Amino acid sequence: MIDAFSARADADEPVTRATTSTPPATTAVVHGERVPARGEESAMARALVVYESMFGNTRTVAEAVAEGLTGFGDVEVVEVSHAPDTLPDDVELLVVGAPTHAFGLSRPSTRTSAAEQTASPLVSPGRGVREWLDVLAHNVNGTVAVAFDTRVKVGILPGSAAKLIAKRLRKLGFPPATPPKTFWVTGTTGPLRERQRDEAVEWARGITVGSRW
Repeated sequence: MIDAFSARADADEPVTRATTSTPPATTAVVHGERVPARGEESAMARALVVYESMFGNTRTVAEAVAEGLTGFGDVEVVEVSHAPDTLPDDVELLVVGAPTHAFGLSRPSTRTSAAEQTASPLVSPGRGVREWLDVLAHNVNGTVAVAFDTRVKVGILPGSAAKLIAKRLRKLGFPPATPPKTFWVTGTTGPLRERQRDEAVEWARGITVGSRW
């Protein structure tokens, strides 16, 4: 059976999944490679991680978050252009991440600017999280949500994509499970600062369906 998420992704789109084959351990499958199981609790809840990424840094964080969601039996990471506009009824946790552009969420103009800063194709060349949230259906299933972003750490700069994502998700009826989280990059194109991927894994391990913020 092809699920609603996989059916929207093309063959070249990297996907991170975590499925429970022999309870109670969870098993992650990252880009087709099996990762050692972590955790010992029964994991039957389903989580969806949606990300927007220009240069791959936010994608790396999203994959790390999936690795850390050990309390879930099925976790899938989806690039935002392939994210469903209406969440399936069985998704109990929604995680949304994006880079901070011009003190907030990206726009077509900022994505064009990002494309001019690299010779490689953008990870998210199409719609961004801003546009996806414009069409995301209101939450009627009690799904909880968390938000994260990536930012360049230069002095004290205002603005956070994660805070804007959390605010918009709340308006759509998604109660926050934990405060928005920022992961830092060394420069506009990256890479992530030291230990940020590990921090993302640890942050995700503290997220549960019963969490409320």
